Amino acid sequence: MTEDVQKHSVHTLVFRSLKRTHDMFVSDQASPVALDEQSHKLKMAVKLKSDYNAVLHMPVLKEGKDRVPQISNSIQVHQNYTQPVDDPEYLITGTYAYPSGPGVALTADTALHRNPSEAGVHSTALALPPSQVRQEASRTAASVAEIHRHVGGAERSSAVSLMEGGGTRNSLMRKAPVMPKPQWHPPWKLFRVISGHLGWVRSIAVEPGNQWFVTGSADRTIKIWDLASGKLKLSLTGHISTVRGVAVSDRSPYLFSCGEDKQVKCWDLEYNKVIRHYHGHLSAVYDLDLHPTLDVLMTCSRDATARVWDIRTKANVYTLTGHHNTVATVRCQSAEPQVVTGSHDSTIRLWDLIAGKTRTTLTNHKKSVRTLVLHPRQYTFASGSADNIKQWMFPEGNFIQNLSGPPAIIKHLAVNSDGVLVSGADMNHPLWDWRTGYNFQRIHAAVQPGSLDSESGIFACVFDRSESRLITAGADKTIKVYKEETPASEENHPINWKPEILKRKRF
Repeated sequence: MTEDVQKHSVHTLVFRSLKRTHDMFVSDQASPVALDEQSHKLKMAVKLKSDYNAVLHMPVLKEGKDRVPQISNSIQVHQNYTQPVDDPEYLITGTYAYPSGPGVALTADTALHRNPSEAGVHSTALALPPSQVRQEASRTAASVAEIHRHVGGAERSSAVSLMEGGGTRNSLMRKAPVMPKPQWHPPWKLFRVISGHLGWVRSIAVEPGNQWFVTGSADRTIKIWDLASGKLKLSLTGHISTVRGVAVSDRSPYLFSCGEDKQVKCWDLEYNKVIRHYHGHLSAVYDLDLHPTLDVLMTCSRDATARVWDIRTKANVYTLTGHHNTVATVRCQSAEPQVVTGSHDSTIRLWDLIAGKTRTTLTNHKKSVRTLVLHPRQYTFASGSADNIKQWMFPEGNFIQNLSGPPAIIKHLAVNSDGVLVSGADMNHPLWDWRTGYNFQRIHAAVQPGSLDSESGIFACVFDRSESRLITAGADKTIKVYKEETPASEENHPINWKPEILKRKRF
């Protein structure tokens, strides 16, 4: 016979459940239950030994006996925390506190550890309860000094000794960094002046065989000159406005030119005529460059874009957009990032040629960036602007240093393998040591007879392939060739340099 199950109403079941829930969580909501003192002491003793045993007791060497302060007896030590001393080589100094409980004073019966850490010294020595801070402050400070004197490093020991002996903070400071001595470079002198253009000479390029060089001018012509004699070999006409850029291919007998007439032309030097036009720019084309390993041409324009062209098919592979003003200069290399552009919006962009997108944007310049140059041996480059010449490190564009001189608008930069950097400016062209940024020479070239003194500005400069001659083009419609003085040595042309404290890098 089965028993009948007692049935309860819903009201009874709900309140029974509420009561059980209340009984389960009452300890969290009600007043705290009184703790058992013996259990609390045992818990604290175990926690102290397991968590703070390594920094609880601080020893010093035996020779510090004469400086050991008297140990306070105002704080009692629990018997569970102490052990007999076995090593007579160490003595006890100072009073330290257990971080989360009552203070613990070191006694002669306290266990010792040979290698306290610096963090442990500070955490235990300075963690006294508030009621004992005033009472133990002087003793704690003395104890920390004793510990640092005996177990600290050599530098810390000397610092503590100086501070205790009345030494000043200046005696601990390092010497200021000084600019290293720059490499000696022979001075450059004017070797030849070539005239023939009827307008400003805006661009120069040297052919791979180092037999001739080409110039583009505001008279809308391109002229080819013999490098050894300086005589005119050929004049090419076809542009209807100023020729702003020229480049000679290392891989084919082609000459490329661009100008303010929005045109980009490819000249066949075997027939001396234009064989390709690259159409696409919407405004004046200011500069161009050839990729060293790929058959692509880079151009930049006043329409705030740079374009990548396939030389053979004349196809516009990429249009690099992102600048907000005229793109004045473009340079490319075989390593990533392959394309670098400078713009009148004061920024420099490093482009990924594979993706056709910006990799890094450098915003350190405050004025228009008109020229860029890549170092032939190092993985670095320089940019020229009216505020400064800045050096950068590839591939992320890390800033290296500023090359500062008299205020001038830098129109063009050139560098050779010996570390000679030339900057073409309004009135002169300084020569710099690439590594240190030391300006070792400043050339003031006389203008062509019949020109104004204000027309001595330099628009383009380039080293020839042997790097023994420097070719510059200026506003006086002439081309000037410079070479190193011979004989020249550091004895008869010393470096006028004195060690200077390095200035803080300005971005």
